[in-house]
Amino acid sequence: MKPRLKEKYKNEILPKLLTDLAYNNVMEVPRIEKICLSQGIGSAVSDKKMIEQASLEMTKISGQKSVVTKSKKDIANFKLRKGMPIGVKVTLRQDRMYEFLDRLISISMPGIRDFQGINPKGFDGRGNYTVGIKEQIIFPEIKVDEVKKITGMDITFVTSAKSDDEARSLLECFGLPFKKR
Repeated sequence: MKPRLKEKYKNEILPKLLTDLAYNNVMEVPRIEKICLSQGIGSAVSDKKMIEQASLEMTKISGQKSVVTKSKKDIANFKLRKGMPIGVKVTLRQDRMYEFLDRLISISMPGIRDFQGINPKGFDGRGNYTVGIKEQIIFPEIKVDEVKKITGMDITFVTSAKSDDEARSLLECFGLPFKKR
């Protein structure tokens, strides 16, 4: 069974963006290529179990095995050595990406306390958008009782859009709730 948002993109969003952005060809219309979830665990330097816990949580959230990221150089002030584990990341593509986006928009974001919308300033100038989440417990896959430490994460939407305006209109069509300017 195809993900709901994949069908929505093909049947509703693609034709809408084709006319709104005045493209000549369907292949010019921007699309989401991948969604990257990343989580830096600063306290992992002193407590090795934090990385294992974060990896398990990230795997539950994304439905895909997470990868442990390691430091690239020594930083004495942080007691950090090259090759030490300092975070976890997951890259979602195709069906898993659409499934995650659907859960994020319809379940997780409405569950955030005092939610006003996401910051529209998270674009990078090349059509990609990053949003920071302060607590991983907004996802229904995470049981609050089992969480040892509340950590945040970054969610990056990598699109094929050439500009931030195109990317914003694409993400708005998917239903990402941006704050009003």
